[in-house]
Amino acid sequence: MINLNLKYLQAYPEHLQNQVRKLITEQRIEAYLNQRYGQVHNIQSDKALYSYVTKLKQENLRNAPQIDKVLFDNRLDLTHRALGLHTAVSRVQGGKLKAKKEIRIASLFKATAPEFLEMIVVHELAHLKEHDHNKAFYKLCEYMLPNYHQLEFDLRIHLTWQELKTAQ
Repeated sequence: MINLNLKYLQAYPEHLQNQVRKLITEQRIEAYLNQRYGQVHNIQSDKALYSYVTKLKQENLRNAPQIDKVLFDNRLDLTHRALGLHTAVSRVQGGKLKAKKEIRIASLFKATAPEFLEMIVVHELAHLKEHDHNKAFYKLCEYMLPNYHQLEFDLRIHLTWQELKTAQ
């Protein structure tokens, strides 16, 4: 098995990494992804993304804090190791301190499968309740999206494939 550096999959067991390496060396990675995730979603504007995120929040996290802003962010990319961000921007208004909740999704997700966008949104929504990537956080992700872990793994395969394509 050739030794490809799979930086997006380093936390996974070696046998899974070897399966991905095999897909790459046999040039079947694109076919694998297209078979499972051949569609591209149609959410292209910040307004549409806000509606999408709000709907998912309403379905799963009614008691979570209101989200004030949602947008695709051109500054988030793989070099920053951030595919999405959740922030609470604090501002003084009069004599009060107000925290506005924001979710930013990397613009590269404008052209991906709807399943990958949903996985990233679910991940960022889960941070409204759980700040750390702990057991409760991932349990909440699984509650909102039952195949969350498979989608996260496949998204990492997708990111690996995108990087391989740009390196050629």
